[in-house]
Amino acid sequence: MVTNQKHSFQNLQEQSLTFEQVFNRILKFMNRDPRGNYRLMVGTDSQVHCDRTIFITGVVIQNAGKGAWACIRKKVIPRKMLHLHERISYETSLTEEVVSLFTVERKNEMINLVLPFIYQGATFTMEGHLDIGSGKRNRTREFVNEMVTRMESIGVEPKIKPEAFVASSYANRYTK
Repeated sequence: MVTNQKHSFQNLQEQSLTFEQVFNRILKFMNRDPRGNYRLMVGTDSQVHCDRTIFITGVVIQNAGKGAWACIRKKVIPRKMLHLHERISYETSLTEEVVSLFTVERKNEMINLVLPFIYQGATFTMEGHLDIGSGKRNRTREFVNEMVTRMESIGVEPKIKPEAFVASSYANRYTK
C-alpha cells in the first residue's frame, strides 16, 4: 500500500495540494517581486523505518534574501529499502518526476515574470538537489556522476551536499 496520491503536496498551512495549486502558489510568490533572484529547487530524501521507507520530495521557490515558499510530497514504500543505490536512485527518480511537471510552458511562464527585469538583476534558475556527497567518507560518493548526469539530462542544475539543502535538510526533516 502506497500512501498519498501521486501528486498530493502539502506544507504547514495547506494539505492535499494538486501540482496545479503548487504551481499557482509559486507564480503568486514570484509575482510579489518580479525583480527578484529566484531559485526553484526540487530534492528528495528518504528514511528507512522498521516496515517501510518514507520518501519526501521538497519543492522550494526562494527569492534570495527575501524569503521562500515551500511544500513537500510524501511517498511511502511498504518495505525496508536497504540497498543504498536503490534508495538514491529512487530519490532521484522522484525528483525527476516532480521536475517533469514543470513543463516547458510552465518554466517559460516563470521566466517571463522576471524577463522584463533581467537588466535590473532579476534571475531565475532551476535546481535538482541530490542527497549525495562526494566527500571521501560519504557512502554515496560512487553515485554522484550517475545522479548528476540524470539531473543535467532533464535540464536542471544539479546540486550535491553541502549545497543540496532541499534534499539534505528541508525534505530530511519530514522523513522521520
